Amino acid sequence: MAITKETVVDKIEVLEMGQVQVRTATKIVEDGNELNRSFHRHVIEPSVKNNDTWEDTDISSEDARVQAIANATWTDEVKTAYQTMIDSQETL
Repeated sequence: MAITKETVVDKIEVLEMGQVQVRTATKIVEDGNELNRSFHRHVIEPSVKNNDTWEDTDISSEDARVQAIANATWTDEVKTAYQTMIDSQETL
């Protein structure tokens, strides 16, 4: 009777302004039968603002598939559009 806990990234979505939304599933399994599953979501932005300076988001701790999608999605155009959107919201 082995009970295990598995955590997997089971959904990766790219949102309109380039943000990457990640869903992580945590599964409790006993003898091959799933007893429970719960979800956690987090969003990663293409850029972060640090003391009024834009920097690339550090994704080194993310799942390899998340990194691949973020790197493919976050072109200079996407980063600039995201930064412009955030800057315009700050002036409202």
